[in-house]
Amino acid sequence: MQTSALPDLAHTDAKPVHWLATATAMAAVVAAAGLLQPEAATATAAASEHRVSTQGGAPDATAPDAAAVTFPLDCGAAGQTVADSAPGDLDGDGGPETVAVVRCAAGSGTPPSGVYVVTQPSGAAPRVVATLVDPAQKLNVTDFTVRDGRISATLLGYSSADVPRCCPDEQESAVWQWKGNAFIKSAGPAGSTAQGV
Repeated sequence: MQTSALPDLAHTDAKPVHWLATATAMAAVVAAAGLLQPEAATATAAASEHRVSTQGGAPDATAPDAAAVTFPLDCGAAGQTVADSAPGDLDGDGGPETVAVVRCAAGSGTPPSGVYVVTQPSGAAPRVVATLVDPAQKLNVTDFTVRDGRISATLLGYSSADVPRCCPDEQESAVWQWKGNAFIKSAGPAGSTAQGV
């Protein structure tokens, strides 16, 4: 056997203790990354600064601040985060409501979302008046908009418990609109419901 002209390299003969040290170092890096999360992204204007024009040239009304609401979502010590929100006069009364997409503030992964309608009667604290998507449905919400009294979103879900939680395999476009005394859900554009992602 011919010997190498290069010196022995320690990393070519790794022992279990070397692998353990490497795994420990990697675990420390992953744990530190989980603890050092960036602050929640905020829009250029706070939710309380959103204004909606009322009918008849009356002064603009201020939409409820979604950050000032405790949503009916059990997150334990993780807390809640408003992932997205938008104002709009949903019931045609001239006063704006706020629609909020809320989820638990998990350090990693994508926890299920809830979609809530928030109102704020004059002189009262903002409060949830409707749940459009319950987090118990285990759906993620994307492409969220509020326009012309309609709430639109794409709902991502899972066909079975065997589908990995990272990779939703169902997609539905949904639209909600106030009719009579309730928000009525309808499908989005034709051909967009319950299809593979």
